[in-house]
Amino acid sequence: MTEPHGVPGEETARRTDVERVTSVPLPTVYGDFRAVGYLDHERGDEQVALVHGDPGAEGVLTRLHSECLTGDAFGSRHCECGDQLAAALRAVTAEGAGVVVYLRGHEGRGIGLLAKLRAMALQAEGLDTVEANLALGLPVDARDYGAAARILADLGVRSVRLMSNNPRKREALTRHGIRVAEQVPLLIPPCESNIGYLRTKRERLDHHLPHLDAAAAVPVSP
Repeated sequence: MTEPHGVPGEETARRTDVERVTSVPLPTVYGDFRAVGYLDHERGDEQVALVHGDPGAEGVLTRLHSECLTGDAFGSRHCECGDQLAAALRAVTAEGAGVVVYLRGHEGRGIGLLAKLRAMALQAEGLDTVEANLALGLPVDARDYGAAARILADLGVRSVRLMSNNPRKREALTRHGIRVAEQVPLLIPPCESNIGYLRTKRERLDHHLPHLDAAAAVPVSP
């Protein structure tokens, strides 16, 4: 890992397991960010951190967002991923500073795009998201957050206020040396198309989703 720079605009040419490759201003509809690009030499993934303002080192408002092509790019209502990404970017700009790490290689909780689509087909036949992965002989969650922790360390971040409903993400960051000062809920109102998926995340994957209690009357799509 490179030594923490503290200034996202600096670049390094040093080859490490997670190497900072470039940094460029990125104006978006949510506000102005700096896109800091990394190469994970261990896994071969290209990663990016969107940095707004001067996050500092402690208590940095942070989102680790797992890549989801169907939700992030296509606006799928099967999940809440696209809405969570937008909400995180808005929260960071409202805060005045923060980091959103967009994690490539995390599609479908780490099983890949085509496998995720196959799992979605099984869900349409009645399996839940956990059962579908297992039916395909795949892990329920294959994601690793080591690269995310090294990216945060490279940015000079030592502790975060983590925007996530997933306690396992918090535990993973802590194991990799980033302190989680607070877990900030990122709750998206459910719809008919994703209520079953969200209930499974709460009941079988331990996600903290208390807002689903108020959505008890929302029907579950087949």
